[in-house]
Amino acid sequence: MKLVRYGDKGSEKPGMLDAAGRVRDLSAVIPDLAGESLSPGSLRRLAALDPETLPLVEGAPQAGLRLGSCVARPPKFIAIGLNFADHAAETGAPVPKEPIVFSKWTSCLAGPDDTVVLPRDSVKTDWEVELGVVIGTGGSYIPEARALDHVAGYCLVNDISEREWQAERGGTWDKGKGFDGFGPVGPWLVTPDEAGDVADLRMWCEVSGEMMQDGSSKTMIFKVPEIITYVSRFLTLEPGDIITTGTPPGVGLGKTPPRFLRAGDVMRLGIDGLGTQTQKVVAAG
Repeated sequence: MKLVRYGDKGSEKPGMLDAAGRVRDLSAVIPDLAGESLSPGSLRRLAALDPETLPLVEGAPQAGLRLGSCVARPPKFIAIGLNFADHAAETGAPVPKEPIVFSKWTSCLAGPDDTVVLPRDSVKTDWEVELGVVIGTGGSYIPEARALDHVAGYCLVNDISEREWQAERGGTWDKGKGFDGFGPVGPWLVTPDEAGDVADLRMWCEVSGEMMQDGSSKTMIFKVPEIITYVSRFLTLEPGDIITTGTPPGVGLGKTPPRFLRAGDVMRLGIDGLGTQTQKVVAAG
């Protein structure tokens, strides 16, 4: 099952894709793709629906019909850093012995194809294609053997990062990771039964037609169950939380010389089975 949120920014409605890839409206069934609507019971009820009986939404998704983030109002947007050994190497960092955990502000959430505005005075804004995990059942101290039972689904995330503010201006990584628009999520939330083997999915990102990242989730250092278990030691996971799990090599920081985003660039990225995103980069007003 592929679940979406469609419509103008700030007025998105929940929907699902039918067999033809068209959006069917779910707003009479659930209030939004958030909180309790992502619980196992709610997802079972949605899966039992015949999409053909739901109202058809006009327009093709991502081709005239705007999609928003596939999750609304996540309580937390948690991220894992340097989770691919080859990405750690390209940045000159040692391979982590434990997951590196940081936060992206929930205000950075954006639709998969929304325009990305370079922050004022930014000189090192970068791209990162990542696998996102959406929590459906909350909990703390979650055993690794049961960690996947807490997953509502998976999605594509672009963990956009301003490297100077992340690493060179003091403090934590968070301030370089959470600018408005730095968290495109979607196009759809894919339930585990349709997501395939998330430990072996192709992940790629091109910038202005040049392939920059072309890797696989199979080279992740810490896999999804281990990440869920680790994070749940330090906080209570809640339905709707998003955990984005790290990026393969090919980021701008790792290029020789480094290559960062400029106004006019277009990012296009995807993960097998989870869809694609396209974002145009513009200068701040």
